[in-house]
Amino acid sequence: MDMMAMMGIAGFGKQTKKRELDPKRFEKNRREEVGFPQVKLTSATLTTASGSPVTPPEASDEREKSVDAKNSTEQQKKRGSTLHDGEPEFEPSEDENDLDDDTPEFPTTHELIMKDHTKVISALALDPSGARVVSGSHDYDCKLWDFGGMDYRCKPFKSWEPAGSYYIHDLKFSNDGQKFLCITGTTQARLYDRDGEEQATYIKGDPYIRDMKHTSGHVSELTSCSWHPRNSEVFITSSADSTIRIWDVENKRKQRTVIAVKSKERGTRTKVTTCAYSYDGNLIGGACLDGAIHMWQANSNFVRPSMTIEGAHAKGVETGSIVFSVDGRTVLTRGGDDTVKLWDLRSFKKPVSVKSEMTTLYPQTNAIFSPDDKYVVTGVGASSKGGHGKLLFMSKDSLEVVKELVVDASPVRVVWHSKINQIVTGLSNGQICVLYSPTSSLNGAKLPLSKGPPRKVTIEDMSDALAQPAIITPHALPMFREGEIARGTGKRKREKERLDPRKSRRPELPVTGPGKGGRVGASATQHVVQNLVKDTTREEDPREALLRHAKSAEEHPLWTAAWTKNQPKPVFAEVEQEEKEGGQ
Repeated sequence: MDMMAMMGIAGFGKQTKKRELDPKRFEKNRREEVGFPQVKLTSATLTTASGSPVTPPEASDEREKSVDAKNSTEQQKKRGSTLHDGEPEFEPSEDENDLDDDTPEFPTTHELIMKDHTKVISALALDPSGARVVSGSHDYDCKLWDFGGMDYRCKPFKSWEPAGSYYIHDLKFSNDGQKFLCITGTTQARLYDRDGEEQATYIKGDPYIRDMKHTSGHVSELTSCSWHPRNSEVFITSSADSTIRIWDVENKRKQRTVIAVKSKERGTRTKVTTCAYSYDGNLIGGACLDGAIHMWQANSNFVRPSMTIEGAHAKGVETGSIVFSVDGRTVLTRGGDDTVKLWDLRSFKKPVSVKSEMTTLYPQTNAIFSPDDKYVVTGVGASSKGGHGKLLFMSKDSLEVVKELVVDASPVRVVWHSKINQIVTGLSNGQICVLYSPTSSLNGAKLPLSKGPPRKVTIEDMSDALAQPAIITPHALPMFREGEIARGTGKRKREKERLDPRKSRRPELPVTGPGKGGRVGASATQHVVQNLVKDTTREEDPREALLRHAKSAEEHPLWTAAWTKNQPKPVFAEVEQEEKEGGQ
């Protein structure tokens, strides 16, 4: 056998050994302070201002029986998984039969930490399939994470600075998952494909035009964005220039429509801190720095909002998010005044529920609805520097806290993905915490752990690497290949890249017509006319040019007439006579 191994054929005739996954691979990521959620809250047990009756003992006995039955089924599943050396796949039908309808099941039993940013996570988004995460931070970087391509180190596959030294304010994936928007502290929105390649940079407006409806783009920093829920070619952006603008993806030179927001304070401008589409796309919502919330019909002329609430949040604080429910009747706002408020669009006058004392340390702090539209999730900042933050799960109807989850730092951005059933949270220390459950979550954070440990290097691998060095002939490299176009490989790609001025490195063309972009234009005839008449002033003697006008100045003294009478006459020495006398 030693001889066979030296020859590199030790595995000849043997069945390939299948990789065995560790059934306890998820236990290393289990949260110690939290077990499986066994909180059972009904409408009768929720605390109200008027008080509520205590849960009857019959209900508690039934709860204990259901929990025991659930634990036994989980143990049976674990035994079956160890026998088959694999993980039982999650089937929603079985899980629905096991869980009680009134028991809130939150995927918070395990967590995966993705650490690559150095400052607070200010923007976070997942694509519709839940396979990729894009994050933005106050360290000016955007990073793309792929759950299927990550290993146990959990590092992003791409990182870049979209706008130099500007913060990242918002990130949103389109509904088709092929592109995403990046909103920074600049005046221009940027569009990227799902691999992080820049597709377009939308125009900025003229800051010297007073009327915002006549500018082609934003003239002040952007704050947020939102995609149309049914049309992946339309999106909106909000800005500090008191406008919400509707854009077409293909037209980056000018927006489609401008929604000018006016404040009640003498009709002045106000900063629009966040914007959102409703789920049916019929409403556009915006929250402003003066505390007002406005709603516009998407098919209107946007002259004035259809619904408005003045003083919805405290004046002078930034509202972090505005979210519509799935049924389109409820609106959730997270204000910078440490409150979460729930509004009913059918009676849009005062909030239905208010939750106060929600510490807000960053203006991008948001609140979201759960995928089943029964709960509200938001983050609460740490009370002291370096302290722990909280993730709160509240019932939608009364905003009563159902579950508290302690995290390492202040949660800023929270996203609950419905397909993979996982909660992704961006923290103030630069970490991205992915909360999941091995039983109820699908893929996502489970994929890096399902790959198993890396294969150990054997002596055969080392012998192959040493005995067979890589030999590269010069003409095998792509840069030295000849006749590739004649063979038909890559011809269309080369022709397409030839038309792209950036990839073909075409030199910048001379400006013709009126000037633009700081460059003064000049036509071809202008250069010809300039060379027809030569300027000869450089070749002329300046003394001769002055003496030419001496006679006329003496005869007609226009400026020196006051000195004609008292001006002394110059007396010159008779040089010629002295020379004559000296010569004699």
